[in-house]
Amino acid sequence: MTLLQAEEGREYIIREMHTRDDELDAFLFSLGCYVGEPITVIAHLRGSCVVSIKDGRYSIDNQLAALMIVE
Repeated sequence: MTLLQAEEGREYIIREMHTRDDELDAFLFSLGCYVGEPITVIAHLRGSCVVSIKDGRYSIDNQLAALMIVE
């Protein structure tokens, strides 16, 4: 399932990220967002998802969240 379909408050593992932009991949990696890393959806807001990765909270827009496969 994609990050958009994930339930709020539940921890998932990032399995794939279908981005085709090396700069975006590097930015996500700097946040700690990479394959194999746990991620928790805090809230689904209009236009974005608030997620917790490691000790940080980030807002990820729905277009990017749709490219992230979690289980």
